[in-house]
Amino acid sequence: MDFKLFTESLQRDLKEIHLNNSNKIKRANRAIRLCHTLLTLYKKKISVDGFESVENEIDFFKNVKTIPSSQLIYYNHIRSFELQFPKGNVEAQRKFIKKRLNRINGFYIQHIDFGEYIELGHTHFDEQYFTRKYLESLPIVSASIYFHDPEFSTPKDLLLAEFKGFNLFVNYLQNRLIDKSKSFDENQSDSSNHIKLQWSSTKVALTELIYALHYNKVLNNGNADIKEIAMAMQQIFHFDLGDFYKIFFEIKSRKISRTKFLDDLASGLQSHMDSTEE
Repeated sequence: MDFKLFTESLQRDLKEIHLNNSNKIKRANRAIRLCHTLLTLYKKKISVDGFESVENEIDFFKNVKTIPSSQLIYYNHIRSFELQFPKGNVEAQRKFIKKRLNRINGFYIQHIDFGEYIELGHTHFDEQYFTRKYLESLPIVSASIYFHDPEFSTPKDLLLAEFKGFNLFVNYLQNRLIDKSKSFDENQSDSSNHIKLQWSSTKVALTELIYALHYNKVLNNGNADIKEIAMAMQQIFHFDLGDFYKIFFEIKSRKISRTKFLDDLASGLQSHMDSTEE
């Protein structure tokens, strides 16, 4: 069997699927079927003909089988991701993507030694990792269940396919994150274009407000950074605050009423409530 021809055919078919299917889930389903079909064909061929040498077996399980296997893993994760992807809320979508990326980083850390072996191009354990001879002493290592057949798997070929599949999926997620970030920024821009709020008090007053919000932990459950709050306030109020760190230092150096603006806010609100009760 000319594995190269089948690999090239698979890659052409996957490109055609991308060109002819805009729906991500339908595209993933078709790609999954293609990969399953090719892996089933490979399995039948191997069970009948076997391998001429250990080198041929290593090459098949390390370089040939991992192509459709990694694509199968990649598209399975795309399908699962898109089916569970939050609808409507851009911020929730961004968090969902980041959670998936963190999960993949956990996988890389869990298998850091094998990742280094592959990344550095080592071959000294290839016979143990990529032949079926050592299955009894080295059990199959894989976080996913794809073709866990002892006649068609080695201790590490599925793990290698996962590394390759996750590398593709990371790129997919990063592109989705960029798209969502752009969408979030555009929504913010659209919102600010419709509602114009201009800060008409002083830089000192706005700085007081920013630091009060930060140190009272009223934003993002207290996890919002002071710089993030300052940038958001400047954007919302269309106001250039300048060096707010320096301004805050000057506020702290006041001898009298270091929270003058906040005190005035509270006093003004209290006066209004008192007047409306009369």
